[in-house]
Amino acid sequence: MAHSNSSGNFKNGIIDFTAGSLGGVAVVYVGQPLDTVKVKMQTFPHLYTGMYNCLKQTLRSDGIIRGLYAGTTPAILANVAENSVLFAAYGYCQKFVCTLTGTHNVEQLSALGNASAGFLAAFFSSFTLCPTELIKCQLQAMREVNLQGSQTAIKVTPLQLTQQIFRQYGIQGLFRGLVPTIMREMPGYFFFFGGYEGTRSLLAKPGQSKDDIGFVKTMIAGAVGGLVLWTVIFPSDVIKSRIQISNQNQKFLNIGYEIIKKEGVLALYNGLKPTLVRTIPATATLFVVYEYSKKFMHKTFGD
Repeated sequence: MAHSNSSGNFKNGIIDFTAGSLGGVAVVYVGQPLDTVKVKMQTFPHLYTGMYNCLKQTLRSDGIIRGLYAGTTPAILANVAENSVLFAAYGYCQKFVCTLTGTHNVEQLSALGNASAGFLAAFFSSFTLCPTELIKCQLQAMREVNLQGSQTAIKVTPLQLTQQIFRQYGIQGLFRGLVPTIMREMPGYFFFFGGYEGTRSLLAKPGQSKDDIGFVKTMIAGAVGGLVLWTVIFPSDVIKSRIQISNQNQKFLNIGYEIIKKEGVLALYNGLKPTLVRTIPATATLFVVYEYSKKFMHKTFGD
């Protein structure tokens, strides 16, 4: 019995991992243009008057593929790496929280229990996310960084950039911003999964399982999770983007203090609008792809 249980756990882990990966790919294609706008506005706020201005300028100077979809390959890697590990870890952390709280099964976990599982799962996904997101941010803000140094923009592939950072700074160069990533991810995913599961429970009719609330309500719950996540973590995301683009080892709180001193508190919310606009379709898509591909795989490969 113990054996079949552990192999069942492993199979569930693989299914969560795969469903998370598929969700991660879907998110990028839906959300990448506005993610690029977010990173540009966070790191070079003085160059743009707002979201539309940044979109327009990026389109004009770099076009759709090189401009708005800059960093798509590492973004797909980042999202697949993060979401596959995140959802696989989330499944295991839910079981762990069940054990701690004496809950019989994952379905009965409260929103707080799910939020706590998300909080723990995010610790593991931060290690896969940090290097890939570092590369993505640097590619997205490449033109602005080059403008600052008055160089002409050189076209660098994700792989070349990774090798360059590795040669210059060693392996820790790729993990620059790991602490701010963890400080962003753990509280963020507490609210993300809490908001998602809480909304699913609210939208379920009395006696209905939250797995059966259907397509549209699952999308609404995903969008709520995303909105809560970004509103909570946005200031630390701005700081993280600046640290990862600067290529210097800087302390998280120092950078935050500097931004507030020089640019005011609202600078910590630069790029929030494109992020919230993006997260509604993106996280709605993520959870629908995740939940439905998970259902499909459980059906196909048997429970």
